Amino acid sequence: MSDTTIRSNSDVVLIGAGIMSATLGVILKELQPDITIQIFERLDNAAAESSDAWNNAGTGHSAFCELNYTPQKEDGSIDPKKAISIAESFEVSRQFWAYLVEQNKVSSPEKFIKSIPHMSFVWGDKNVDFLKKRFEVLQANPLFQEMAFSTDYNQIKDWMPLVMENRKGEDKIAATTMEIGTDVNFGELTRNMFAYLSGLEGVSIHFGHEVRKIKKRESGKWRLKITDLATGERKKVYTNFVFIGAGGGSLPLLNKANVPEGDGYGGFPVSGQWLKCTNPEVIAKHEAKVYGKASVGAPPMSVPHIDSRMINGKKELLFGPFAGFSTRFLKNGKYSDLPLSLKPSNVMPMLIAGYKNIPLTKYLIEQVRQSPQDRIKALREYVPSARSKDWKLERAGQRVQVIKKHEKEGGVLEFGTEMITTADGTLSVLLGASPGASTAVSIMVELVTKCFKDKIDTPEWQEKLKLMIPSYGQKLNENPELLKEVRANTAKVLKIK
Repeated sequence: MSDTTIRSNSDVVLIGAGIMSATLGVILKELQPDITIQIFERLDNAAAESSDAWNNAGTGHSAFCELNYTPQKEDGSIDPKKAISIAESFEVSRQFWAYLVEQNKVSSPEKFIKSIPHMSFVWGDKNVDFLKKRFEVLQANPLFQEMAFSTDYNQIKDWMPLVMENRKGEDKIAATTMEIGTDVNFGELTRNMFAYLSGLEGVSIHFGHEVRKIKKRESGKWRLKITDLATGERKKVYTNFVFIGAGGGSLPLLNKANVPEGDGYGGFPVSGQWLKCTNPEVIAKHEAKVYGKASVGAPPMSVPHIDSRMINGKKELLFGPFAGFSTRFLKNGKYSDLPLSLKPSNVMPMLIAGYKNIPLTKYLIEQVRQSPQDRIKALREYVPSARSKDWKLERAGQRVQVIKKHEKEGGVLEFGTEMITTADGTLSVLLGASPGASTAVSIMVELVTKCFKDKIDTPEWQEKLKLMIPSYGQKLNENPELLKEVRANTAKVLKIK
């Protein structure tokens, strides 16, 4: 190990080279071109964890087909609030990506986003009734006006021929479709944004570097102790603002920062696997993202879906994901991640949340114990004609579900994305999973609003934000004409529907 320690300063440090850091880095450089940014990533390249195409569903999450975003209340009615919020956020992402393409800051949109119908598919009286109610509630909103619903066997067969192959005509089934859905390669998009960032003055990206310590100094600056994993060289970096967007690695770093806002937060890791089709003839039969209903107790990342994907220029077909349990917080993490994350402040919330989520524990045990035959049986619920020889198991990404203190309940398990920001706005941490990447732009705009309060309301920043996101400050669901205009423009620029 080197005896010398390199010292440097920057306005901003981003930890983790995924979609979140890439998005924040680009937004900040657009708002303030002279800002200095250092990015540190433990692995050797960008988007190698949660943002990688094989490690996530690749769905442009817009709540068109994801049934878990529209929970059913005790009285049987459907709550559309979360679906509307996610759909709004994805439209914001589309606008920002279109801006980057128009400004030649990101190239070849066809490499990272493609049009593909988003469909929901259910069977059984109860589920068919749920889907019909969901359709009626959502279609009343401008964001979902183009949604179609059917219980007709031939119509659904036309939408999803592979799913209907060998299925009995008398089965009680229902489906919805949105033709303007998308498949997004977040890994490709992330690397594209980092390629742009790396060419800008004042930006430096360091791969193979691990942040070992984070401490707030009396001066108000943050000091980060970082090790170059290849050479052992040590670095101290001083900065005004730190963003931790390290996926499953964010929680341990939050603990190291030792801020009161992080007290009581814990994490429950959930691993994933896909069944990947190896038969080109089968792959060619399916052209949709078809989502079903999750099993009782299953986490949102485990909602079953059969997806057409474009990865590295090749059409793929995946089914899953199948959940599992590992004490790692990252796909490339350590088995000690979970035990080392336990602190006096979060042990009780984690135990309480665990006790209250026994169905989840039971579900994970069942998933871990699954045999290859069990997985093919699950696949055949969506693809009745599936043959085991046409599918192989692939390891997917690792997610960490957020556990936090709760005044009344003691501890709760959160299924979603959560941003923690210190009172002074100098440190922000992103925890959680889906819909994450799809809503990255909205999340980062919210972060900038909270953490750069002295600049966010200046005419220069407001003007730039409206240039990057034409609907900034407005709700598209409440403004159908603006929605129509924005969708038409982003579709044209990104070469999608």
